[in-house]
Amino acid sequence: MKLSVFFTSIFLSAFLLFGTAATTDSTVHKVMDNVVTRLYQKLTPAQLDTISEAYILPFLTNEEKQTLATRYWTFDVNVPVVVSLMRDQAQKVPPFWLAKSGFQKTNMLVKNEEYTYEVWQKKFSKGKVALGINGFDKHRPVYFVGVGPQKKSDKLTISNFFPANQHIEEFKVGAFTYHDWDELTLTEVPLALQGQQLLTTIRGRAREAHLVKAFRQTDYPAVNKPDQLLLSWSADPSTTIDVQWRTQAAVKAGKVQYWKKNSTDTLTANALPFKMEDRLLRNDRYIQRFTAKLTQLTPATTYAYRVGSPSTGWSEVTDFKTEAAQPEAFSFVWFGDTHKSPDWGRMARQTLERHPEISFYSVIGDLVSTGLDRNEWDEFFHHSGKIFSQKPFMPIPGNHDSQDGLGAAMYQNLFSLPTNGPDKVPSERTYAFNYQNALFIMLDGTSPIDAQTDWIEKQLSQSKAKWKFVMLHFPPYNFEEDYAQIRKEWGVLFDRYHVDMVMSGHVHYYMRSKPMYAEKPVDSPAKGTIYTISISIPSHHKNWPDEPYAAARFQSGPVYQHIRIDNNKLTLRCLDEYGKVKDEFTIEK
Repeated sequence: MKLSVFFTSIFLSAFLLFGTAATTDSTVHKVMDNVVTRLYQKLTPAQLDTISEAYILPFLTNEEKQTLATRYWTFDVNVPVVVSLMRDQAQKVPPFWLAKSGFQKTNMLVKNEEYTYEVWQKKFSKGKVALGINGFDKHRPVYFVGVGPQKKSDKLTISNFFPANQHIEEFKVGAFTYHDWDELTLTEVPLALQGQQLLTTIRGRAREAHLVKAFRQTDYPAVNKPDQLLLSWSADPSTTIDVQWRTQAAVKAGKVQYWKKNSTDTLTANALPFKMEDRLLRNDRYIQRFTAKLTQLTPATTYAYRVGSPSTGWSEVTDFKTEAAQPEAFSFVWFGDTHKSPDWGRMARQTLERHPEISFYSVIGDLVSTGLDRNEWDEFFHHSGKIFSQKPFMPIPGNHDSQDGLGAAMYQNLFSLPTNGPDKVPSERTYAFNYQNALFIMLDGTSPIDAQTDWIEKQLSQSKAKWKFVMLHFPPYNFEEDYAQIRKEWGVLFDRYHVDMVMSGHVHYYMRSKPMYAEKPVDSPAKGTIYTISISIPSHHKNWPDEPYAAARFQSGPVYQHIRIDNNKLTLRCLDEYGKVKDEFTIEK
């Protein structure tokens, strides 16, 4: 992906999920919130599953229809223009406003490798162009727009975009249309459209007015009593820990009670509540998420704790251990893509029984399959059991957690992680932390590469850690997808500063590389970087070509990795769900 372009979708997602246009009194987001609320009041759950466009349109007020027809995509033009709207032929129902607003279907077609788009056109005078929603379905290849002057001699300028940070391409063969899939380029463009200005978008915009077959339910709704207990670190692991949990939305306050194990001296910390919404989750639209940050803890100490309140009840008592102040051996477990799978969950719960000594867990992205559906996160927490209530969890997002270019807002709302990442990347998605004699650089591969490069070099160059690790969802070396830009910008840094291991997922198989160099090593380290890929669910690949850089690999999971570090020695073991060792190697310094 051209991730520097993809960065614009991060700003776009802020409008789609939370924001409003400053110059309007009503927005698509506000209208849809109100419509969904009225539908819940009027219809039963069974009826919600049967609504169609024929039901929705009479249900809307005239003012709501006007907003949905004119406040989805707007911009100003300085000369009279022809606006071309490319609409995927496979979408069964055209947007309700399209023909009524004066757009006419032409005989032209625009194509890429996946889709064929019919072209609708309308002439606009100088001034504002106002376009409406893609539809009430969730048709992922949303429409995109071309703009050209009515008089070829006019010099066209487009400005005042909503959503903001609009990217513009030249309309031609080879141009891309979706920020979140910019490898998908146009293969056929009519001569009449070539050279116009092409306004790109993201597929996630299909969700903004989604109502037809849109409503979901969670099998694990929140209750008054706390659940989904979760530990993480946003600061020093030796003296702090963050505790999070969930309750019903009606619960307004929560506390953590904690004490040194085998002691009666109980301390209390108040938690910060956050009301979280998934408006299409019909049986649990709102929940309350709580976060408490415990500080001034004693290093190398086991604490018992519980969360809740006298009015709602308390969770079961469990415990955690702080990092030792002096270097000592430690271990951790990491998983490849989990996709909220019960197969992963069964394996994950067993890891704590097999490896009770571990210090923390990590998942290398794609924790769920649709990152904006909270019911999937509920499945993730349910299947994981109680492991994250006893060991801190330090994940990174994958492309499924940041769905269709909309960003990873729900991921960010669920986890309390370090905020020490690059300025141009959303907080808590790229970060770094130290544990004992190891530096962990946690990279959000769905954010722009060039926005993180300087930050990565700073972390690596200033670190005095004996061991250096990178966790990154997209694997720099694999046989399915080429991440040349990652190798070019980041791989050379891994060479230069002697990163010991890069841990990845995404391609759904296991691979451990030989020591690798992205380029000729600068300081001639004794060994290059080991690149590993893993998968936490069953998988299969029809094609299985050779990978000359691979030292070990196999096609399917579920597997997990247990890494132990003891001063100068690292041991990695890849184990299956039954505890059988599938791969093992050591690094000694």
